[in-house]
Amino acid sequence: MEEKEQKELELLAAKVRRDVVEMLLHRGYGHLGGSLSIVEVMAVLYGKQLKHDPKNPKWEDRDRLVLSKGHAGPAWYSVLAERGFFDRDMLFTLNDGGTNLPSHPDRTKTPGVDMTTGSLGQGCSTAAGIATALAKKGSDAYTYLIVGDGELNEGQCWEAFQYIANYKMDNLIVFIDDNKRQLDGWTKDIMNPFDYVAKMQSFGFYTQKVNGQDVVAVDAAITEAKQHKGEALCIILDTVKGAGVKAFEEMESNHAPKFNTPELKKTAQDAVDALNEQVKKLEEEVA
Repeated sequence: MEEKEQKELELLAAKVRRDVVEMLLHRGYGHLGGSLSIVEVMAVLYGKQLKHDPKNPKWEDRDRLVLSKGHAGPAWYSVLAERGFFDRDMLFTLNDGGTNLPSHPDRTKTPGVDMTTGSLGQGCSTAAGIATALAKKGSDAYTYLIVGDGELNEGQCWEAFQYIANYKMDNLIVFIDDNKRQLDGWTKDIMNPFDYVAKMQSFGFYTQKVNGQDVVAVDAAITEAKQHKGEALCIILDTVKGAGVKAFEEMESNHAPKFNTPELKKTAQDAVDALNEQVKKLEEEVA
């Protein structure tokens, strides 16, 4: 990857991260940790790898994204706004009555959202169905599925993975967001996942594990996956919940905090300010 391209992806990631924090601070609460851990994969997808047209969200030849961990919708909304699917000001209507940006993604409300998600596990099955339909139509479009590590406690995920692997679906790339924490604590303490690489390989997936907070590594893994035909594809993203803001990374309960104290509001505002500085710096480097 050229340095300029890398900087452009890092800039998009910085904008998305800033937007997530700013919109949740404005709302006063929301799913923070798991939104921030997928910022880089969202930036790589919408900045390079995922075919899309903001002016024509229903473009027939577009790639599809299924965010099975639908509570991370703020990250999706932020990247869609940054790519021009709707005005950025709309981000600050998150969870308002009558909003087009509900807590969890809704395909009937938000431009660019292809699948309604939020009931954990079900996105794996719907992604498999979408990819099956596209293949039967002869489309060369990819379907991208993002699933959370805590979400993998759901048996439905593994039924879907068995289906995907059995049919060697090389038009679907599964991303596991291994941020190691879920609502009630550390994933390993709640339901030990053991070795994701070994598990996905045993299911028949060509599996890679990469630093999910590194746009270069994520981009290279996607490019590599697309070279493997006739195999199910999985990329395990080694991530940090609350990534990109040290205070949020270290927060004990960072799944869905409420910004309801002066201290927490200041922490969030300080993060927005720091991320704005990061955005300005990257904009200068890209120019």
